[in-house]
Amino acid sequence: MLTFLKKHSTPNSVLIGVLTIALLMTSIPALFAQDGGMAEGIGDEAAPAPASVGADIPLTYFGPSPSEIQRELIGPYQLLKAGELDQEAGTITLPLYEGQMEDGTSVWYILTDSTDKQNADALGLVHSAKLAYSNVGRGARRARLETDGTLTFFAGTVDFSPERFVTPGEMPTAFPPTEFSPGAIGDEDYSPLIVIENAGGHVYNAPIIAMGVTAEQLSFCEGLVDYSLVHNKVMRLCPEEQTVTLALTAAFSFARPILYLSMDASEAMTAAIEDVTLAPGLNDILVGRDDGAFSAVERIFAFANGPVGTENPQRQGLNSALLGEGGPLNVSGGIPTIATDYSPLWDLNLGEWTQDALDKGYTSRLTEEFAILGMVQKGWVTGPGGAPFGSTGIIINCPVVFRFL
Repeated sequence: MLTFLKKHSTPNSVLIGVLTIALLMTSIPALFAQDGGMAEGIGDEAAPAPASVGADIPLTYFGPSPSEIQRELIGPYQLLKAGELDQEAGTITLPLYEGQMEDGTSVWYILTDSTDKQNADALGLVHSAKLAYSNVGRGARRARLETDGTLTFFAGTVDFSPERFVTPGEMPTAFPPTEFSPGAIGDEDYSPLIVIENAGGHVYNAPIIAMGVTAEQLSFCEGLVDYSLVHNKVMRLCPEEQTVTLALTAAFSFARPILYLSMDASEAMTAAIEDVTLAPGLNDILVGRDDGAFSAVERIFAFANGPVGTENPQRQGLNSALLGEGGPLNVSGGIPTIATDYSPLWDLNLGEWTQDALDKGYTSRLTEEFAILGMVQKGWVTGPGGAPFGSTGIIINCPVVFRFL
């Protein structure tokens, strides 16, 4: 695992083997936004066409989506129900919680996932049984429920004051960047996951949004957010309403377009390019075992060198994203309603089309896990530089929010 390199140039020889790993769910607007907090939206590439295309009747003649009858069937479905989704803006507005460290320092956070199925359903969170296996080492911080209903956290702090920047490489090959720095840096004990010791011992995904500041300092109800105080995905924060609005990212899961919330990463380059919080505590969680026993993670797939071109319907990958053509359109593994193995902790698997595949024109947009693994099995996709395909060792905390189909 790489050590954190703060605000200085990194030799390309080091970056080439690792930086692509870091370039997971970013979009170009977020990549070049020095102020942070730019909504990514969903774009025409991710949003599905209406069922009325090619039919002899308008969409108003169609019945309800099958997912409205049974959530596992085709159709839109909001998985993180705790908040209000704005598909057009590509944002979700969630409840904002305030707790404290043992010394009284304020901690502002959100809740997205839980191992407690009944409470997840009651609170509108996403259930993830696999998070139970994250409670190792620094993987999950400890918290205590107080009589006033707040949580007291025993460890793990975040500094939101650093200025985040990413300097792309020389065009037209923007990868790898020449400089980078995360905009939010957790201490060595920080993980977004918590265990409430006196309330069932369940694991919750509770990313920190801000800390060490008052409600008055965080009153960004009209937008105009001060990103030296808060997470860079924040679009609007209103303590008076106890809500926070966060930018989302588009991807695919088993050929279905989805939106998820990218909040933390275990490695510094990833955190800088993702525009999320560096969370070193996540490094204690085992990767590379996917759906095996006691695995807390699920896989996500990114391509280093997929098809490029803003008008290319096959466009996908990190090269395209760094050229300013849009997000990389990565592929997630299982999410609820599609599979039983969901975890918001995504184990990054980075693929690279071989030169032979490029020469033969075999490259195209892939939107589901087994199509990618098939290309790996046939030798058309490898790890970076021809290395074996598999886990990069990096975890990104990305709770799933919405399924379009």
